[in-house]
Amino acid sequence: MNLQRHKTLRLLPIMATLLLGTVLIGCATGPTSSTSQEASAEAPAPARSGAEIWGDTCNRCHNYRDPGSYSDVQWDVAMMHMRVRAKLNGADARAVLEFLQASN
Repeated sequence: MNLQRHKTLRLLPIMATLLLGTVLIGCATGPTSSTSQEASAEAPAPARSGAEIWGDTCNRCHNYRDPGSYSDVQWDVAMMHMRVRAKLNGADARAVLEFLQASN
């Protein structure tokens, strides 16, 4: 029994190294060709307009505000703050800002 335990303990670091190497090699090779083919077959989501994003996102916490109630500079400052709060990506935040500045 003691001999069996000794063999197991001696093989444990070898097995751990093999497992770690397999995981690292799998990560280094990237996605398989079937995964990349599936990803390329999916059509990208259509881009939403700044007005749509503003209506869907900002209305969650605010009543609608007239875009003319702030200047371009004030909307720029507000969007820098609200981009973080609303978790908007850069493209969506720019689209909303362009809509608000064009509408005031």
